[in-house]
Amino acid sequence: MNLFCFGLGYSAQHFIKAYGEAFDTIAGTARSHYAVEQIGVPRLAGYMFDAERADAEIPAALARADVLLVSIPPDASVDPALGKFGRVLSQLPQRLKIVYLSTIGVYGDRAGEWVDETRVPVPKQPRSIARLRAEKAWQALARDNRKSIQILRLAGIYGPGRNALLQLKSGTAQRIIKPDQVFNRIHVADIGTSIAAALAYDGDSDVWNVSDDEPAPPQDVIAYAAKLMGVAPPPEEDFATAPLSPMARSFYEENKRAANGKLKEGLGVELAYPTYREGLKALWDAGEGRG
Repeated sequence: MNLFCFGLGYSAQHFIKAYGEAFDTIAGTARSHYAVEQIGVPRLAGYMFDAERADAEIPAALARADVLLVSIPPDASVDPALGKFGRVLSQLPQRLKIVYLSTIGVYGDRAGEWVDETRVPVPKQPRSIARLRAEKAWQALARDNRKSIQILRLAGIYGPGRNALLQLKSGTAQRIIKPDQVFNRIHVADIGTSIAAALAYDGDSDVWNVSDDEPAPPQDVIAYAAKLMGVAPPPEEDFATAPLSPMARSFYEENKRAANGKLKEGLGVELAYPTYREGLKALWDAGEGRG
């Protein structure tokens, strides 16, 4: 199998490092050649691609691919990869398995209710509206019977280098209190497992929630991380008056519980970190937040 990644960000990098040996060749895009070099995967052929420029070799690399992992976030009006290479992709003669990394944000606010993949998305945030539009565009491409697409709707991502332990260590952690607010999370290792399972899946194109078992109040996650570190958690702050960026505040405007039963039953995924407690404990044991 030959893998091409539109976007070599956090999740794609972890997937490549965990599962790269399964592929004969690996290629992908980043916003600069320097960014590709920093990934540190010897067999990776990296190409530059952003809103202004795209390496001329990308179409030839796509012509060799039979697996496509897409993690580039959409622009307001178009998916960047489809906007630039949609015609190339539509004309590929080979069978192509596509995995598109989306977000549970497309479901919008559900007032804390559980949502599964049968629920119709009703996004309100501009970024989630754009994401749903991108999902539909990739699904349209995959109507070609030579292509299939699995859309993975990810919960809030954490893992090495991106977690509550490091927020506490740096002094940036906040314990924001908003009654009944919960968030799902997903460890990046479990994202990698889900991508691998989606690529191995022989069924029709589909949509899957990739989330943990226990949507939890964000202040509980910070408090548990502080307990692991043996430090006092930051003081509680009321959401209404807490100093939050507009982006951070927008996340609190939506409240939902994302069900993952289909992921487990349909793709056979067994989460290594079913709740934030297992995930943070493993990160702490690995040295995150120490020193």
